[in-house]
Amino acid sequence: MNQKQKKSMNPLQFLFRIVQGALIGLGAVLPGISGGVLSVIFGIYKPIMELLSNPFKNFKTHIPPLIPVLLGGIIGFLGVANILSFFLEKYPDPSVCVFIGLITGMLPSLFREAGEQGRSRGSFISMFVCMIVIFAVLIGLQMFSIEVKPNFFWYLFCGFCLALSIIAPGMSFSTLLMPLGLYTPFVDGIGHFDAGILVPAGIGAVVTVICLAKAINALFDNFYSVAFHGIIGIVIAATVMIIPFRGFLNPGAAIVNIICIAAGIIIALALDKFNSRVKVG
Repeated sequence: MNQKQKKSMNPLQFLFRIVQGALIGLGAVLPGISGGVLSVIFGIYKPIMELLSNPFKNFKTHIPPLIPVLLGGIIGFLGVANILSFFLEKYPDPSVCVFIGLITGMLPSLFREAGEQGRSRGSFISMFVCMIVIFAVLIGLQMFSIEVKPNFFWYLFCGFCLALSIIAPGMSFSTLLMPLGLYTPFVDGIGHFDAGILVPAGIGAVVTVICLAKAINALFDNFYSVAFHGIIGIVIAATVMIIPFRGFLNPGAAIVNIICIAAGIIIALALDKFNSRVKVG
């Protein structure tokens, strides 16, 4: 983090970070959405990765600005997600379309940030390769639906997927767990603070962060443009995969979905503009 980011936040900035954290928490729990993607879009992915890869070194500089994000994430993951899950159940296509609009509206700022240190042929190759890989993985998961019986070891795997969805943007843990029949019991267990689920999931998440966070942070330090453009490819592929195409077959439903996408884009552009004004420092 630079010197500007070390400065304290005013109440408006603190509240804005809580909102961002809540959206990341929602993205982590809602099917088809990636909390990691949203953290990239909000410009807080890099400080999160710097903290996870070197927690002792970066604790004093990174924890203060990330506290409201963490608070918001808990609120979004455990609280507001229950409310939005109602809308996803009752109005699944419009709800997903709002998220699609939010992500789409943030892509221009994401692309700008990816080019801060220049672009090369390798940057665009990385973007397209990552896009193709994510398409292949997500399509493969949809084609082969294999259900398993939840147990301690499978909840370790759930923790791995949860951590992966943060440190590897675009990989929604719900997308990985739903084909295996683990998503519902895992989320219900978290919501009810079931130790039999929280303990193994926590172990899996911590081990994943320890093993992968340093490597991913080093990748950004040494190959910023290539890595960031790869993330853009992941974001685009993950977003395309959650488009409810069947919801556009009916003219009336299509109009509603288009309006929701447009609303999401407008909100995203407004958030981006607002974020540039209230950014810490």
